[in-house]
Amino acid sequence: MIVNYILIILIVVVVIALLKSKIKTKNEEQEKEIAENSKVSVDDKTYTLEMMIKFIKRRLDEITKVNLYDLGLSEEELKRRKAKKYELKKALKGCTYGDVNDKKYVKELMFDILEKEYGVDETNVSKAIPFDVPSLLSSQDKFDIILYMYKKDFGYEAFNEILKKYDLAKLKYTDGDAKPSYVITPEEISDIYQKENYNLTFQDKLMVVVQRIYQQYKGYSSIDEIRDMNIDGISGGVSGLPESFLSQVAQTDSGYLNQVMDHKVPRACDSIWIMYHGVSIRLAFLSFGNESELKRVCQNIYKYNNPGQLSDSNGYKINEMKDGSRVVVVRPTMSESWAFFVRKFDVQRATLEQLIRIPGKDTAIDLLKYLVKGARIISLTGEQGCGKTTMLMAMIENIYETMNVRVQEMAFELHLRKIYPTRNILSLRETETISGQEGLDVQKKTDGSVNIIGEVATDEVASWMIQAAQVASKFTLFTHHAKTFPDLIMALRNSMLRTGVFTNEKTAEEQVVQVLNFDIHLVKDFTGNRYIQRVTECVPIEDVNAYTFEQSKEKSLEGKFDMFADNATRYFQKVTNKELYKYVNIMEYQDGQYVLTNKISDNNLREMIINMDETDSAGFREFVLQNWGTVLTERGEIVKQK
Repeated sequence: MIVNYILIILIVVVVIALLKSKIKTKNEEQEKEIAENSKVSVDDKTYTLEMMIKFIKRRLDEITKVNLYDLGLSEEELKRRKAKKYELKKALKGCTYGDVNDKKYVKELMFDILEKEYGVDETNVSKAIPFDVPSLLSSQDKFDIILYMYKKDFGYEAFNEILKKYDLAKLKYTDGDAKPSYVITPEEISDIYQKENYNLTFQDKLMVVVQRIYQQYKGYSSIDEIRDMNIDGISGGVSGLPESFLSQVAQTDSGYLNQVMDHKVPRACDSIWIMYHGVSIRLAFLSFGNESELKRVCQNIYKYNNPGQLSDSNGYKINEMKDGSRVVVVRPTMSESWAFFVRKFDVQRATLEQLIRIPGKDTAIDLLKYLVKGARIISLTGEQGCGKTTMLMAMIENIYETMNVRVQEMAFELHLRKIYPTRNILSLRETETISGQEGLDVQKKTDGSVNIIGEVATDEVASWMIQAAQVASKFTLFTHHAKTFPDLIMALRNSMLRTGVFTNEKTAEEQVVQVLNFDIHLVKDFTGNRYIQRVTECVPIEDVNAYTFEQSKEKSLEGKFDMFADNATRYFQKVTNKELYKYVNIMEYQDGQYVLTNKISDNNLREMIINMDETDSAGFREFVLQNWGTVLTERGEIVKQK
């Protein structure tokens, strides 16, 4: 019996031991599986864009804030590390202002940190952006890859090359639109990506990831790379449903609100537009993602040179970026949504030969050159985006180098010293505490020969421009938004009346007419083509004294009354319906080419020749002879005329 009990106990112990061993093994396998799953999960999370951005922020913060004196470095190493630290801090600040060199430096540092410190390699780089599975790539992913690959070959002309190669800047119908529009759709980007069929290297992939990290950390979100391209401009927040409208929509139409939330209806943060060759094109494949990202871009993009705070009480800012781009930012409550407008000016292309290319270009270029060399007071008019500022930059090349140039602008746009670094040029602009009028007053004391006003946008500037053109400089060039020549005269006249310089309309208009010599009117048509519509001369009408003073010779009272009535009639004609000027088109755009239509007046011909040097005077006299058959002397006197 005792033996049996012992055997039973042994069997029970063995069974329990076996069960425990089996359970332990199973638990170990489960723990191992959980650990492996956990490891994959950690790896996936580690190499996402969000985690990389956090690491980059923390690492750059450590580099810039480390106390080098605590590291026990040699004097030479300390000096080297301090220089690198200063360079990085300077680059981190400069890249937010649009400095492409600082941006390049910061991106290269990010590349090294991710590769050497964070452990990004060929395998895990695709956890940030799914390069190996095209179906998982978003429209922005595909566009970023396309733009990066084109930039390797074409630099800052990359976006232009994409637009030209695939003819994207054309009117097209999109789903749900009854009328054609300028838009680039996500489907077009997908087609381009498929056609290009890129085989990306690890370096290519990591550079695309670095750019995505940079634009969310220090850059301008989705527009960061496009803003650097050689385009006319870019804007955001100017279409789509603003955030403030959502509550109104929710109260009136819940179905429409659902469409908005499902991104079927564009929001303000989905609004990105570019200006390309004078045409506004909507980039439907790009988005800021949310309102806060659009707000972040608006709050950072104007900060160069500390122009002041954008606030609810001061709802707009006009400034320039480090590369010379003009930026305008508006915010609620002044505007219905956060929005920005970046306008770029390509100083390298600002020559008359590059701007004027249609038939008759040689004649048009010569005419504009001689108007400037002849020291004529010239206005450039037209709508926004028609090329007034660029044309003005090109015309300035023909001002004699012996003349000092003084520029007054609302925001620095011309940047003439970049184009002509050896010329005597000084630009002034308005600030919050210094008005355009005060700036123009200062110019009178700076030895200026030529006065250039970037834009006559206020009554005060228009009024002073007329006065300065009379006495303060040899001649003046300025831009204005007038649509016709009579509109230009009327606008300048009304500005002088509103500022109180004159109280009589006729007197004010007479002053304007006596000052203004020529108007160059530019046009942008529906397809974005920009050209000179006309060059108009303002010809003042001389006030001929037509009164009769022979009444004393009349013997009869009736004759004396007749003469008095004639003089009274002439007086009232002068006062009530006096024409102070006539305008003549010297050159016009006709049937796709530039054509000279009328001769410049004798008075302007004479004054132009007097202001030219011998070489230009001879060339201008030959120009006048060939085109109008008029023979002029070296002093501008007419010898022979058809």
